[in-house]
Amino acid sequence: MSGFEGMLCSAAATDIPLPGTATHVTGWLCVEQPGAWGRDVIGDEVLGPEITPELAARTAAARVRPTLIRRPGRNEFTGTRTVLIASSRPEGSWCERFEITDLKQLLDLDLHLLNGPPPGIGVPVHDPLVLVCAHGKRDQCCALLGRPIAAELATKYPGQVWECSHTGGHRFAPALVLLPSGLTYGRLDTAAAEEMVEAARRGEVSMTGLRGRSCYSPIEQIAELAVREHISAPTDALTVAPDTNPTDPTLAGAAIVTHRDGRRWRVTACPLAYPARQASCNATPKPIKALTLDTIHPLPS
Repeated sequence: MSGFEGMLCSAAATDIPLPGTATHVTGWLCVEQPGAWGRDVIGDEVLGPEITPELAARTAAARVRPTLIRRPGRNEFTGTRTVLIASSRPEGSWCERFEITDLKQLLDLDLHLLNGPPPGIGVPVHDPLVLVCAHGKRDQCCALLGRPIAAELATKYPGQVWECSHTGGHRFAPALVLLPSGLTYGRLDTAAAEEMVEAARRGEVSMTGLRGRSCYSPIEQIAELAVREHISAPTDALTVAPDTNPTDPTLAGAAIVTHRDGRRWRVTACPLAYPARQASCNATPKPIKALTLDTIHPLPS
């Protein structure tokens, strides 16, 4: 017995730290798909057998995250789909938006372009977009906790909020991602979610519920958050790189955070083990491993 039996996975994970848990993603392909979704993000039952294998292969080759999106609430499908392409990077993140009438048009995209500057395929998106995981077939916490947040945010920020398929980390539901920055959040209520959006509109970063920035590895995410807890910095003011110097073998790793004004910090993290519990609803309990901040030291500029 784990002691977490019968609990929703998000309720069983309240003691697991958020920093360092964002899924590592730099390129996003978000395709509007109204109605119900299957368990798999790209599956024959959703996009059909003609396009699924090829699109899956292409997104994997380009290291692009395929994501299904839909507008909050019930909406009749008009036959036209919105497509978002985005590149989340330490500096110069971008997002473009266009429409298609046939899913086969997705195969006309060179997804490797998402690893470079804006390709000019669609209209540039300047306001931050919010993806809220509502993938109930993947995990019920996302449906129960994500959909209400998406609906409320959509009322205040029309056209900027989308329900989305699995983003990773449903035990941190409601799980939200800001595009194009890739800033990933969890356990937000409506007020905190609105502050997240308002901060992004100002070019700033809300720290409440912040899990990390998707362009970074877990240790790099923790390093960035640790520095942001000490200083106020615009979204793109900090860059993070792994520390290539030898480190204490008992540590999980180290990273160097650099401010564009020249300031630098070395941040280390330690592994932390938690008692076994379900990582998703109704799953078999497994031991949980996480990273936690160890030290943060200023370096010579």
